[in-house]
Amino acid sequence: MLRIGHGFDVHAFAEGRRLVLGGVDVPAERGLAGHSDADVVAHALMDAVLGALREGDIGKLFPDTDPAYEGADSLVLMRHVAELAHSRGWRVADADCTIAAQAPKLAPYREQMRANMAAALGVPAEAVGVKATTTERLGFVGREEGIAAWAVVLLERLEP
Repeated sequence: MLRIGHGFDVHAFAEGRRLVLGGVDVPAERGLAGHSDADVVAHALMDAVLGALREGDIGKLFPDTDPAYEGADSLVLMRHVAELAHSRGWRVADADCTIAAQAPKLAPYREQMRANMAAALGVPAEAVGVKATTTERLGFVGREEGIAAWAVVLLERLEP
């Protein structure tokens, strides 16, 4: 048995914050605003997994009103999502993520993002895809106001 999930997230740029994408500290003048580390691609991927599980979204599981998640490492949260999937009898078979960012250039960090998120999900790096694109200077991403990310995940039922 298979299930598919889709996730989307967006965060605005903020001064004085680190830019964390897929668990990688990307050198940049600004980071992303958020209650946790604001790792937009990890958030999209977690939402995809939670959607496939029919468990809502990360806001339900890790509310931004809870001080326990302030500054939280999104890969630690992703491990909790993977554990939830396993407890429900599912595992990630495959995932693919797209990051829309006008700047900075993300290609040099793609493989490390894949490896980081795969490790957090407990799957081989080959099971996680990461792509980056610009919006050709269109919209909030093109105006360099923030970053958006999409993810799709395929879950497969664990053998009993």
